[in-house]
Amino acid sequence: MDFNLSDEHKMIYEYGDSLAKTYDRKYWMECAESRTFPKEMYQQSAQDGFVGTMAPEAYGGAGLGLLEMELFTEGLANNGIPLLTYIVGSVMSLGPIGDHGTEEQKQRYLPDACAGKTRFCFAITEPNAGTNTMKATTIATKKSDGRYRLNGAKTFITDWVESDYALVVTRTTPFEEAKKKTEGFTLFIVDTKAKGIEAQPIPVSIPLPEMQYQLFFDDVDLGPEDILGEEGKGFEILFECLNPERVMVGAIGSGIGRYAMGKAVEYANDRVVFDRPIGAYQALQHPLAKAKTEIEMASLMTRKAAWLFDKGEPSAAEANMAKCAAAEASIHAVDASLQCFGGNGFTKEYGIFDIYPMVRLFKTAPLNNEMVLNYIGEHVMGLPRSY
Repeated sequence: MDFNLSDEHKMIYEYGDSLAKTYDRKYWMECAESRTFPKEMYQQSAQDGFVGTMAPEAYGGAGLGLLEMELFTEGLANNGIPLLTYIVGSVMSLGPIGDHGTEEQKQRYLPDACAGKTRFCFAITEPNAGTNTMKATTIATKKSDGRYRLNGAKTFITDWVESDYALVVTRTTPFEEAKKKTEGFTLFIVDTKAKGIEAQPIPVSIPLPEMQYQLFFDDVDLGPEDILGEEGKGFEILFECLNPERVMVGAIGSGIGRYAMGKAVEYANDRVVFDRPIGAYQALQHPLAKAKTEIEMASLMTRKAAWLFDKGEPSAAEANMAKCAAAEASIHAVDASLQCFGGNGFTKEYGIFDIYPMVRLFKTAPLNNEMVLNYIGEHVMGLPRSY
């Protein structure tokens, strides 16, 4: 692996710096606090080719990989601009449709989505199953006419109402009837405005421009043309979505941690107490230096995971480690930065405490760090299964 970024990769990574000149952290926070999707910024990134980074060129995308999407996302987060829609839309939806969709599906969905005219989200989490996706009960039942009826519920689904389409994880074979627990999963492309869908907003305390929803499906009509891949064989596609999701969390966590520390370093160099800049005091300097080390280590693992994924090699271990490391590192980075600002860190003017809720979220979602550590312990280190 070459640790030097190519000229193209540098351009992608530094794109966030140029975009932030127009759509900066203040713009993002205004959208987050009003729960308004940053349409202008999103449209600009689509126009510049980044929404469709992982979609094939023949359908309006850039034909690039997860590494390029990771660099783009981390570069935005470096400027205090994290956007979850790139995860659930660009990575978890457009990429898989490009890889596994029929010709008709690619032509129907990808060009408009890459151009920012339509948006996708992803629906997997269920109220009862939680992290135990194998026990998902949302089911698409095949009828005698060859069509399907979707019934069940999902929760914490990002921007369902604001999106046009979604990839919905279902079972077409109930867990109890499946020969293997991974069998019987089917992914459907669902119109979010289809008859039989009820979406209820979930109020969350984190400042985010995206909304969260609980969904109820009541005999939603779907056809075989809506299946992504093959019926009952969606588990492999599902995990092709989840590992990149963890890489993207690693990218956002690394970037937003850097953003917080950048503000802290500037403040610690300027703020003078006891006749010298507070950054000279080791009680503040050392936590920042340690957080910086952790952030850069998380960023490296994140890029390695993306690089492995693009090469078609196993990347689950690295993706999980990247997610876990970035979640912890970003919390430490924001906490160390907050301590530098003292009371000012809790004010709207300086905007440091506003960063904390998001990085704390990443310790719990999209998969809690405890389950990540379970995976590493069992599948990477060879320890006994713990759950």
